Amino acid sequence: MNDSRSALRILAHEKAVPIIANELSRRRFLSLAALAGGTAVLAACAPGGGGNTSPSSQASGGALEGSLSVYTWGDYDSPDVVKNFTSELGPKVTLDSYSSNEELIAKLIAAKGTSGFDIVVPTGVFIPQMIENGLLTKFTKSLLPNLDNMDPAYLGRAWDPENDYSVCKAWGTTGFVYDKTVITRELKTWNDFFDAAQNEASGKTSMSDDPAGIIGAYFWANDADWNTQDTAQLDACRAFLVEKIAPHIAAFDSYPGTNAIPQGTQVLMQAWNGDARLGLLASSEPERWQWVLPGPQTELWMDNWAIAAGAPHPEAAHAFINFSMTPENLMLNLDYIGYNVGGKDMESAAEEAGLELPELIFFDDAQLATMHEQTLNESQTVRVEIWNEMKAAAGA
Repeated sequence: MNDSRSALRILAHEKAVPIIANELSRRRFLSLAALAGGTAVLAACAPGGGGNTSPSSQASGGALEGSLSVYTWGDYDSPDVVKNFTSELGPKVTLDSYSSNEELIAKLIAAKGTSGFDIVVPTGVFIPQMIENGLLTKFTKSLLPNLDNMDPAYLGRAWDPENDYSVCKAWGTTGFVYDKTVITRELKTWNDFFDAAQNEASGKTSMSDDPAGIIGAYFWANDADWNTQDTAQLDACRAFLVEKIAPHIAAFDSYPGTNAIPQGTQVLMQAWNGDARLGLLASSEPERWQWVLPGPQTELWMDNWAIAAGAPHPEAAHAFINFSMTPENLMLNLDYIGYNVGGKDMESAAEEAGLELPELIFFDDAQLATMHEQTLNESQTVRVEIWNEMKAAAGA
């Protein structure tokens, strides 16, 4: 955990932290770097592919068990929320972390309902396959009355329209940050990003270490469907990224907020909004940097609370998810991770609390209209090939 972040947690306090195994530096959305193997994982998680078929544990509102196991992204929960849950309700929480959705899915498939994990936090695009193959337990919604505290805008997503298996944990988007002392013109779009990468920022540009964001940026710049399976469009994307952009890329870095922004090692950086915010807050020269939510399109990703099939502590799992959706705990988690957690009236509450750089967390309707979710399809292998070719051409 980055010590510089402690100053940013205006509502959270540094106190005793529960067991956190294999903690990562930051959550990683759609880590399709693993999809060369991850595609096979998802194939195994298809009908007839050997997915989990064991019955799921159901909660009935009985006494809470004494412990709870949460398998999630690293450093993705306020320590105060976890500590207060144990203090108020009893179950001791153990947090374990994974680096990609593929890793999560592979472990649940292999365990066949005996993973020992109670709560998992998959990204929305993976949830339909997980439901179809029995990897998740259906909620007992009567045990989640705090669903009423969630903003309807972030409920009923396409992957789980009735929120029977999942509910928003946090969501965000992708944009970029640039150094205004080097790039003196205003950048507004993904086309501006690519133009600056080939000019003022050549050799000092980073892109996410993630095929989704890299390939997405090409289609977003062209105001095209980034989920296309059209071979000609994917070939054009390959030629542009590998031949025109790769020679100008200095690094593939999904977390420029950790080092690159505070240390000024690059001048143009693709970034998730929450990570960019942390970098700006950690910089000794915040006025030097400009965050851009670029047009004409970009992405929206959402991670979700869910309960694993065969969860050994289903009562405690429901209680923890419900506890995390109180207004107070929603704000603690928002402040800690720097991403919108989907609660009602969060923006006004954040303003009252004096949260810094709220514009990197909350977006207006016009901005939201530019954000589109990814879908998994048969082009994923091609997308990973393009990503690998681009990295090779950049010498990464």
